Amino acid sequence: MRTILCFGDSNTWGAAPRAGARHPRHQRWPNVLAQQLGAAYEVIAEGQPGRTTVWPDPIEGVKCGKDYLIPCLQSHAPLDLVILLLGANDLKHRFALTPTDIALGVQTLVEIIRTSAPRPPAVLLVAPPRVLEFPGSWEAMRGAQEKSERLPALYQQVAKRNGCHFFDANAAIASSPVDGFHWDGASHEILGNAIAAGVSGIFAQEVA
Repeated sequence: MRTILCFGDSNTWGAAPRAGARHPRHQRWPNVLAQQLGAAYEVIAEGQPGRTTVWPDPIEGVKCGKDYLIPCLQSHAPLDLVILLLGANDLKHRFALTPTDIALGVQTLVEIIRTSAPRPPAVLLVAPPRVLEFPGSWEAMRGAQEKSERLPALYQQVAKRNGCHFFDANAAIASSPVDGFHWDGASHEILGNAIAAGVSGIFAQEVA
């Protein structure tokens, strides 16, 4: 059995665009991924609302992905693949980060994964869909859309430098216009299916 860890934020947790809501379990993208891959795979969903890459959050508390990643990897070891989908929360105005800063945070997490075991898991780095800004949108994300549009190219560079697989979620889905940040149920299903196809290709390469 192959074991896959999905490490992400509220969109991996399954937050719906409507405040306080969570999509049904079967509709969240890691579970869609599991359904598509079948019984030969174990898919572990590790999503936390508000999770950043490497930055402590002075407002929301314990949200730093770097702090939780190492014990998470150890808890679920051995792993065959880690799907890393983070960076959207790093766009919050209070962090005042550049897109390059965010990409470097992602690279730090990739380096942790790649050195986490004598036989480290493969990494699939997923660039999040761009954040949408509109009149009345979430003030904490002010300035996020422009920065988010630069992330896919930077993430692809990180993947190339570190021998990772890469997928741009913008090629499959978009953030909901309801809040500009989270995804609707249909988008979760589309992304889960798209990533399943990519995962199957990753393991097919290993066999070949």
